[in-house]
Formats: sequence, C-alpha cells, structure tokens
Amino acid sequence: MERKRLRDLGVKIGSYPAGPANSITDIEGVKVGHQTLYQDRDGKAVRTGVTAILPHEGNVFREKVFAATHIINGFGKTAGTIQIEELGVLESPVMLTNTLSVGDVMRGTIQYMMEENPEIGDTAGTVNVFVGECNDGYLNDIRGLHVAPNDAVKAILHAHSEFIEEGCVGAGTGMLCLGYKGGIGTSSRKHKFNDEHYSVGALVVTNFGRRSDLRFPVEKEEEREIPDGSIMIILATDAPMNERQLKRLAKRASFGLSRTGSYAAHGSGDIVLAFSTAHKIPHQPSEENTMTYSFIKEDGEMISTLFEMAVDCVEEAIWNALAKAETTSGRSGRRVEAIPLEVLTGLKT
Repeated sequence: MERKRLRDLGVKIGSYPAGPANSITDIEGVKVGHQTLYQDRDGKAVRTGVTAILPHEGNVFREKVFAATHIINGFGKTAGTIQIEELGVLESPVMLTNTLSVGDVMRGTIQYMMEENPEIGDTAGTVNVFVGECNDGYLNDIRGLHVAPNDAVKAILHAHSEFIEEGCVGAGTGMLCLGYKGGIGTSSRKHKFNDEHYSVGALVVTNFGRRSDLRFPVEKEEEREIPDGSIMIILATDAPMNERQLKRLAKRASFGLSRTGSYAAHGSGDIVLAFSTAHKIPHQPSEENTMTYSFIKEDGEMISTLFEMAVDCVEEAIWNALAKAETTSGRSGRRVEAIPLEVLTGLKT
C-alpha cells in the first residue's frame, strides 16, 4: 500500500483546520531542508542525515526571532539551549541530526553562518547554533560518524517551503518510533482571531517508544534491545508571542506527545524548541535605550486556543512520521517494519 499521510487516510486530529500544506512551512517564511545519507560504506549501514529548519528567508543571525525551549526529559545532547533560555532568541537555523553528529553539524552550520556573516567571531562576537539530536544507532552505523560538516550546509541550502518530505529522510532516516519505523513528520493548524489569522506548525523527529506503548491493538513486537529513544519537537508560529509565552507553548507539546503513548522514559531525550516569526530582533539594535514590540493578550481564550493548536499538530506530526516512514534494513542485518496503515485508520477522529 502506498504510504500516505494521516489525513489522506481519513483521520483528522482535533477541531482546528490544518494549513494549506499541513506543514510547519505554513508559517510564512519557514523553510525545511533535508540531507539524507542512505548507503552502505565498507560493509557498514549508513542510515542517517541532517534536517534544517530556517525560521525566515532573511539572515537569521542579523535578524533573530523570539524563541524558547522546554525539556520534557533531559536525556540528550542538544546544543544551543542555554543561550536561548537566557536571551530568549534564536539566531541560527534549527539543525537536527543523530546523537554523535551534533559536533559536526554545529561546525558545518557555524562555517555556513561565518561565510554569510563575516563579522561573526570578529566584531560581532560568536554565534549560538541550535542542534537537536536523536540516537539512530539501532539501524545506523552511528560510530562511523558519517555525517560531515558539509552535510549540514547541504541541508540548509536544500531548504524550501514547498512540499516537505516526511518519514525516512534527513535526520529521520534511521529513527524508530513506537516499535515501528519512525522519522520526520510535520503538521499545522490555523485559526481566525477576530480580524487576524494565526497558525502553529510542528516538525518532529520521532525515535521513542515501543509497540506496547500504543493505546490500540497492534501485532506483538519482536523482542530486541533498543534504546529508550528520543523525540525532537520544533514548534513555529506567526502569532506575536514573547519568549515567556513561547515557553508556555512549548510545554504543551508534551500533551501531543503523550497522546501517542509516550511517557518520556528514563533514557528518552524529549526536547521542544518553539519560535515566533512575528518579530525580527536586530543583532545591532538602534541607539535607543528601549525597543518596542507587541504581543498577544493572555486573557485566556486566545493563548489557550494556540496551546490546543500546538497539541493537535504535534500529535498529528508524530502520526505522519509513522505513516510516511517505510520499512528499513540497517546495521547488523536489522530490519524495522513500517506501521500498517490500517492500524492508523483506527485512530480516534
């Protein structure tokens, strides 16, 4: 059966409509690029890659965006979260890869950004690059360190806002999810608030859980030793939210994750990054002592609606990752099956 997204199977999550592409790229200006490494090298199975999310079409170092992170469970090696938490801004593409390739992806991204911004490391200080990761070592020869710095650059250069590939691509190439093949998934929601339309989009790298965690009947999973796994959740919105409000939005991703069966196991690195494209923060502000921005009211209804939209699109993004992923063979002759699509058609609508 052709691999289809959840909505193509007739299943809808929540009550809010999806954006035109049902993707994080429904947030204007956001682009996604993949660099997929799927080959055999010297008898080793390479099943890995890099995914890049560009917050807007401009120079993100010179025009930063408000951002926040939330750690659901901190078993992970993500880079760049400390400065985002301290300053409340994102100043690099969002980069995703495997656990042992964080350093190489960071180096490649830094090299790309130094070429784009000659002042980095000179007159403008250094750059804070965000790199998230999951462990794809069950299928991928992770010790081979096959991701090179240039793969990060290629993922950035491949970024676009058209149809976004899901499943076994980019950072999701070697990932597992709930006992089946996992990978990249995305989804979005939109809603009209009086005279203004706002959207929330999610992109996930799924690599968590076992079949027994699913809340509906599935074929029994073969016994195998796999890590607890992880998930990277990236939320984007065009709603004018400050870093504190984005922190609150990021926390709601936990509910979308839990709906799929996750309980954030001890060894699962479950990390959320949320950013808003509504404002650009200049790297070199004006000589004025103050800067003025406007943000949404926290009167309950508006921000609660955005919370619900985030929950729904995180859940659907996870199901889309499962729905689009294909059966994959990898390291040591291991094989991970794609989830039967008829299983997903039984989800509650």
